[in-house]
Amino acid sequence: MSNQNSRRDFLKTSALVTGGMLAPSFLVPGAHAAPDNQIKLAVIGCGGRGTGAVFQAFETGHPIRLVAMADAFQDRLDSSYKAIFDKYGKDKVDVPAEKRFVGFDGYKKAIAEADVVILAAPPGFRPSHFEEAVNQGKQIFAEKPMATDAAGIRKVLAAAEIAKAKKLNVVVGLQRHYQQNYREVMKRIHDGALGDIVGGQVYWNDGGVWVRERKPEQTEMEYQMRNWYYFNWLCGDHIVEQHVHNIDIANWAKNGYPVKAEGTGGRQIRTGKDHGEIFDHHVLTLTYADGSVIHSECRHFPGAANRVDETFQGTKGKVFLSAGNHGVMTDWKGNSIYTHNRENNPNPYQVEHDELWAAIVKGEYKYADAENAAKSTLTAIMGRYATYSGKIVTWEEALNGTVDLFPEKLAWDAMPKLLPNADGFYPHAVPGKTKVI
Repeated sequence: MSNQNSRRDFLKTSALVTGGMLAPSFLVPGAHAAPDNQIKLAVIGCGGRGTGAVFQAFETGHPIRLVAMADAFQDRLDSSYKAIFDKYGKDKVDVPAEKRFVGFDGYKKAIAEADVVILAAPPGFRPSHFEEAVNQGKQIFAEKPMATDAAGIRKVLAAAEIAKAKKLNVVVGLQRHYQQNYREVMKRIHDGALGDIVGGQVYWNDGGVWVRERKPEQTEMEYQMRNWYYFNWLCGDHIVEQHVHNIDIANWAKNGYPVKAEGTGGRQIRTGKDHGEIFDHHVLTLTYADGSVIHSECRHFPGAANRVDETFQGTKGKVFLSAGNHGVMTDWKGNSIYTHNRENNPNPYQVEHDELWAAIVKGEYKYADAENAAKSTLTAIMGRYATYSGKIVTWEEALNGTVDLFPEKLAWDAMPKLLPNADGFYPHAVPGKTKVI
């Protein structure tokens, strides 16, 4: 959609609102359009994903203006602002210095400035940021995962119900739900093309991600925030932060959530001081209510074979899926049931924004991703509980877990709950000994 056509549609919608014919859900109490009838956007969390999500919002072609930004770190906010302004200029970016909020509480002020918010801070902050955006009545794009522990999941599920009652659109960055090959395959699975799904395997095996070295001047809180991927209160371990994508596809294929998880994991390769507390491998079996079992596997082993995809077996056939646009379904004799055209796959990161913003501009309530995203996140957390403890963990046990990872106080001189020993190494889970719930 061109900018001109998008703006014409938006102004037409605005006229209908004025005439009392339509009530776009972005026009929440206390919110108003920016100059020239542009919708006001705020981004919370100005790292690469937050910055990229702003780009994708602008690329929808709708009349959007970025009016507020928030991040814990000044340098990260500044670099994000520069990248966005350099690309889109003053017509799209109107964030004066007083609307660039730095620190742990800045998100509340930034959310208050906008009609629509992007939530892209590290996952440990997602429950509080999501709850605040819902309470303020904003339309929401939230990155995955939705939390890092059971306490956070419960907060998100409660806020998701409020969002539904308020008819707030919520799209979550489990972008395979917006990817054409996954949509086409899942439609056929749910229509019975493979019969009953009786098993499957989901993988996120790769070499791992970045490491940020400790700086002498950093407090413990700043170090953990900068190196957030390696601390569970912020990341949830890579089974939650990354592998949630594949676990979510298992739940989608099964059209439900597992009743229990069991498995194993540990630290074999990534064991340095900079690797915090997380494991570098997790292997699980997820058992669903009908007794079917999905194998779940993720690892960070540099130099080992990589695999990021999903396969499922049904009573009538099988399917192979991947983010690389594969979607191949056959019966058990090898006859084709469906093969996805790999050329027909718009960028799902863009599609999720295209669809969200189209609904907002039209005044439609169409998207309520938060509940499923929270439950798929809980599935991944349940898996971490199982690998960390070495025990079978049920859905109810995971959901009602009482271990809260979040610090008692958020301040640069405050201490997180997990601290290094005298040698600089962090304690980590020991299966058979560690309490997780």
